[in-house]
Amino acid sequence: MNNLGNKIILIRHGESQWNKENRFTGWCDIDLSEQGHDEAKKAGKIIKKHSFSFDYSYTSMLKRAIHTLWHVLDEIDQTWLNVEKSWRLNERHYGALQGLNKTDIEKKYGKKQIKQWRRSYLTIPPQITQNSIYFPGKDIRYNDVDKNMLPLGESLEMTAKRVIPFWECCILPRIKEGKKILIVAHGNSIRALIKYLSNIKAQEISELDIPTGIPIVYEFHKNFHSAKYYYLD
Repeated sequence: MNNLGNKIILIRHGESQWNKENRFTGWCDIDLSEQGHDEAKKAGKIIKKHSFSFDYSYTSMLKRAIHTLWHVLDEIDQTWLNVEKSWRLNERHYGALQGLNKTDIEKKYGKKQIKQWRRSYLTIPPQITQNSIYFPGKDIRYNDVDKNMLPLGESLEMTAKRVIPFWECCILPRIKEGKKILIVAHGNSIRALIKYLSNIKAQEISELDIPTGIPIVYEFHKNFHSAKYYYLD
């Protein structure tokens, strides 16, 4: 089996039904589309082709990421693997935009505003209140999380502020122990992590797009500062 060494593998979940419908998804728990299931299985086949194996895996609390991980682990015959789920790896919360069609919103607010909401580092989308059906505090899976920590709508910067501490306290120590790690998450939680690991400037992060269902290998120097990342195909 391939020894990852100072490497990890990141995967954005396969296409979801709302990706297919061009809707803002965020923390809404939308499952994979038929294509998304296929992408997840293909990601597993690619990893198997390169003979990678893992000691731990991490994912979010959302089924599109969880089900992608299931497919990958099934393809590599590691369904027994220890899986840790955390809300801190969830997608960026899109606030009041969640559930809305991106094309319709673009027509209403213009391309420039939509790009700011979707791609910038600092811009926060219109936020919800705790009375909204989209407030995570109404969801049983977040019962153990302080309601004041649950988002009402996030910028990428705000997403990073929950992703990076989880990386530092829970994932990085295991990498330093030599453990082989697989992370299946979301476009923006992965963008936030890559920005941090590769020290990408805030004004440049809008150009980074993470495709669905394609494994990313991240290699680190011996001091665990990142060296490079690349896609497996």
